[in-house]
Amino acid sequence: MNSPDDNPPDPHPGQARGRTEGPPVDPSTHQPERVRADVDARVLPGRAAALLGDGFRLALTAAHQDPDTLRVVYLFTKARHGQNEPERRTELHVRLDPADPVLPSLARLSFPAGRFEREMHDLYGIVPQNHPLPRRLVRHHHWPRGWYPMRDDAGAPPPFGDPEGPYPFVQVEGPGVYEIPVGPVHAGMIEPGHFRFSVVGETILKLKARLWYVHKGLEKLFHGKSPAAALPIAERVSGDTTVGHTLAFCLAVEDALGLQVSPDAQRMRATLLELERLYNHVTDLGALCNDVGHSVLNAQFGRVREQLLRLNALTTGHRLLRGGIVLGGAIVRVIPDPQALRALEADITELVDLALGHTVVADRFTGTAPLTAQAARDLGALGYIARASGIDTDARRDHPMTDLQPALTVPTAATGDVLARFQIRTREITTSIAVIDDLTYGMSPGAASSWPPLTPRTEPASGVGIVEGWRGTIVHRVELAPGGTLTRTKIVDPSFFNWPALPVALTGAIVPDFPLVNKSFNLSYAGNDL
Repeated sequence: MNSPDDNPPDPHPGQARGRTEGPPVDPSTHQPERVRADVDARVLPGRAAALLGDGFRLALTAAHQDPDTLRVVYLFTKARHGQNEPERRTELHVRLDPADPVLPSLARLSFPAGRFEREMHDLYGIVPQNHPLPRRLVRHHHWPRGWYPMRDDAGAPPPFGDPEGPYPFVQVEGPGVYEIPVGPVHAGMIEPGHFRFSVVGETILKLKARLWYVHKGLEKLFHGKSPAAALPIAERVSGDTTVGHTLAFCLAVEDALGLQVSPDAQRMRATLLELERLYNHVTDLGALCNDVGHSVLNAQFGRVREQLLRLNALTTGHRLLRGGIVLGGAIVRVIPDPQALRALEADITELVDLALGHTVVADRFTGTAPLTAQAARDLGALGYIARASGIDTDARRDHPMTDLQPALTVPTAATGDVLARFQIRTREITTSIAVIDDLTYGMSPGAASSWPPLTPRTEPASGVGIVEGWRGTIVHRVELAPGGTLTRTKIVDPSFFNWPALPVALTGAIVPDFPLVNKSFNLSYAGNDL
């Protein structure tokens, strides 16, 4: 659906007209309600404001370089409500003059929009006019001026130096205030990130997290490849989220090609997604106990994690579940044993009770680094971070690919502290095991796939994949050339939305609680520093 550039903003863009009640929607076959509109930059803020006011969220913003123009795509999504109303997706496309790529900033309407705009400026040279914080986000200050690596004419990197001077950290001043710099190189086996604490006594007044030390240019690696050739890249976007990112990529490609995946394959995919959620949540429960000095519980959770990793290896041939999600379907070598999973659930429940029954653990978790519901909503937080702060969001229900009812429940908590983030994980483990039990009933091992598509596209196409990964909602958007090769892949990991929430939650906490709070968020460097 296209609208002329000079049309006034639709007060309810994407809203279906004349919708009638009918039988329940089958998410495995039902397509989202979609609107695609080409808009002039001048009317963009009005259209965006109307969508946000109608309950949409900005899920993705992606710059593109077309043969004769720069183009920016804004993807707004709205959750499915009830059995009879589908999810809704609206794309706004804005074309810009490559010689003067300027567009109005949406940062005052949406905090995530402001970060997407800064990312686009760093990588494409697109200028968000009147942005309240126009400093660099992705490109560090030693990156050369005027070099935008995602542009087709970027060429080889010029010499790096120090053109912008040191990063302009905001300094907090006052009696007894001092700074603690941490990183970017850390003692543990984690990727680099710099944390600058402004502290008085032990109390954190302000924290600035500086990321993008390992920006890989990952999205550009997709360009010019066939979807099949790009699949291994999708598997490696973030190593602990193999299934989530691979599935989002495959859903986006299948959406672009109009390919319907069989119900059996959808059930296999959903099963693998829950297995990935299980081993990661169990890992985090142990790590949180370890960060308050209970190494014995960490070792016991590690024992359960190892059993889950071995189950993964039996299921797909890989401990991190690589090879399980394929274009058009899925491959499951062995069906997970529900009885074995229920036994692990009882084991996990006992360990959780031991943890929360220990006064030191409970005291350190309770009330530590709360993220309020309003802050989570304003920042666009996703996944267990949002749910621990009372935000009822989950793409498995809101943007379903297969029916997980009645086993799927979406737990929320009200306190938004470390305890809530711990408890949300424990409740999601119980839900994941119930979902796997339902999904695998009657399932047979093997491959279920309908790839390659029977009718290759002869025109350009685009598609979107939305998945509730274990950290939160993952979104991939792809564009395909007439021959089927990828011309653009945009990836949004939930960590992009959740990293700004960490400093907010830590305000007023004490420095010794930083490792604990950081682990309760457990954000991805790799998924953020694409």
